[in-house]
Amino acid sequence: MEINGVEIEDTFAEAFGIQVSRLLITAATEKLAKVAAVEATGYGTSVIGCPAEAGIDAYVPPQETPDGRPGYVIMICNMDKKKLDHELLERVGMCILTAATTAVFDWMEKPDEKFKTGQKLKFFGDGYEKQLEIDGRTIHSIPLMSGDFLVEAELGIKSGVAGGNFFILAENQPAGLLAADAAVDAIKSVPGVITPFPGGIVASGSKVGSSKYKFLGASTNEKMCVTLKEGVEGCQIPENVEGVYEIVIDGVNETAVKAAMKAGIKAAITINGVIQISAGNFGGNLGAYKLNLQELF
Repeated sequence: MEINGVEIEDTFAEAFGIQVSRLLITAATEKLAKVAAVEATGYGTSVIGCPAEAGIDAYVPPQETPDGRPGYVIMICNMDKKKLDHELLERVGMCILTAATTAVFDWMEKPDEKFKTGQKLKFFGDGYEKQLEIDGRTIHSIPLMSGDFLVEAELGIKSGVAGGNFFILAENQPAGLLAADAAVDAIKSVPGVITPFPGGIVASGSKVGSSKYKFLGASTNEKMCVTLKEGVEGCQIPENVEGVYEIVIDGVNETAVKAAMKAGIKAAITINGVIQISAGNFGGNLGAYKLNLQELF
């Protein structure tokens, strides 16, 4: 299949089940809300080495938030429920409670279950905490030097999808970067998804394990490394490609991830110099979800 003269390879992205939380951070200003959102989603690119996969989902204007202040929706994900529970407590407690003027609200629609994150954090108030109700939500108010920190008593989680992806193969690195950046910008318009890698762009596509170092759980995907084109058996990069970037997507469900993949690919193929769109998979042997690129269109 070709779209705009770009080959959409007949392959699939292999994605995995993951536990997802989705929460809203509000603050006195949009800047302060984003500062807290960035802090709370740090060190969250891949569960290969990070304690969670995390990112900013969307901006929410004041007229749409429970407390009438600007906010950002973030997502925090982990394969394991207990680990996700721990990450929520750590990140809300250490990165959002500590940020100026913030409040936290559950923003997960139809959660499978809820964690008592706010109910646990209230004890930081050392007996001075109070319970409120805002917009029908049970809220704990924790006194701080700068004023009270508000956090919803329970935060919802549900089973989501992690690792939706596609590769952008371009004639050079600048073209690949422009296309990747356009893809990430387009994906921002899709609710319920994040692109957890730095700036949404993956520079370091990996494979499971290592052919040389047995102690590694993951290592570089040498068949997709542009500087190894001449020296690696089974190289998957066309001769006229010198720039390769991957976009990885986590979402609240398969529908959201597919919509994000489609939006990202449509944006990427508008950039001059993009030659092919491909995807990463493990032969269908590891992930429960097989997201075929051509079926997106």
